[in-house]
Amino acid sequence: MILGTHSARQFLLALAAALAAASGAGAQQSHLDRLSAERLDVAPPAERVTGEPGRMRVVERACRTMPEDVLRRRIIDIAVQEWGFFGFSVLDQMDDDDDSQPRRFGPRPPRTLAEQREAARVADSIAGYWAVTDDGAWILDRQNDVWQGPYGDGARWRDPWSAAFISWVMCEGGLGEQDLFRRHIAHYAYIDQAIQARYRDDPDTAFVAYDVGEMPIEPGDLLCSARRSAYHSIGQRRSDLGEGVRTHCDITIRVEEQNGRVLLIGGNVSGSVRMKLFAAEFDANGDGESTVRWVGGDGRTIFAHLKLRADPIGADALETSPTVKALVESGDDLGWLRQRLAGEQAVRANPVASSAGMPGVPTPAL
Repeated sequence: MILGTHSARQFLLALAAALAAASGAGAQQSHLDRLSAERLDVAPPAERVTGEPGRMRVVERACRTMPEDVLRRRIIDIAVQEWGFFGFSVLDQMDDDDDSQPRRFGPRPPRTLAEQREAARVADSIAGYWAVTDDGAWILDRQNDVWQGPYGDGARWRDPWSAAFISWVMCEGGLGEQDLFRRHIAHYAYIDQAIQARYRDDPDTAFVAYDVGEMPIEPGDLLCSARRSAYHSIGQRRSDLGEGVRTHCDITIRVEEQNGRVLLIGGNVSGSVRMKLFAAEFDANGDGESTVRWVGGDGRTIFAHLKLRADPIGADALETSPTVKALVESGDDLGWLRQRLAGEQAVRANPVASSAGMPGVPTPAL
């Protein structure tokens, strides 16, 4: 669908602002406004909360239930849109992942004025992520106390919000019932649900847990690690089901055998929604195709592959997402994005008229 005149003007104005990037090492990340509901039928997370930081509260927790044949596509499209809203940042390693660092309690001052402004800009979006979890209102009340402190609405979040991000994506993506996906403030809750589904053969659960290498990894699947590599297999975690543990999961966006890597999007990665480039090793399975047998980065081992019980989609899920297609239609040649996916810290330049899509980036294995 081509953007209407009014929508196109709004989109291009937002794009122009995003592309007015500074240059040099200190350049700040630009972001892209979310698409209209006509373009991508997703309710912005900020609509789930009301009030200013310091007095914010949850007003909407309901989730959607969608048919199986659209689940993968929606999960990818929603994750990519949030990635754009947070600035299209790419990390080729996990050495700066907030979830991999020792947990800190209490407010932490943002490092720069620009980070304070960014924290204020996305405050209600992150609050909306929390809103879909059972404990989200309590978490938000605690964050209100932080926002009333010396750093105001530019304060960082007191609690890690990566599991809340995944929960919101699944909520908007169509897994509205807890029996399908256990939305929670911690990743281990839905990891354990997927492990139980594996051994109890629960037909209602949307994800089933496997060790990496057992099943093909597809866009829309989740890959999960534990702090300090506490687990190396789902069998090891199975003996600890229900026990709290620091874990982190990301959404698979693309698998690139030719580049020896997997592209994923996750939340609370250095305080943002970012794409990660994970190294991967592949094995031929004897029928002309290859299977990922190992995925990892920065010393962390992916111990669980949560496979979505949904129809497969093409390997070009990133290129064909509404967000990337809208960029192409706007005249952006996507060179800056290709550079970022190649592991370069590129800033966005002025768009160049182009009708091309985004082909795979020929880079060496990370």
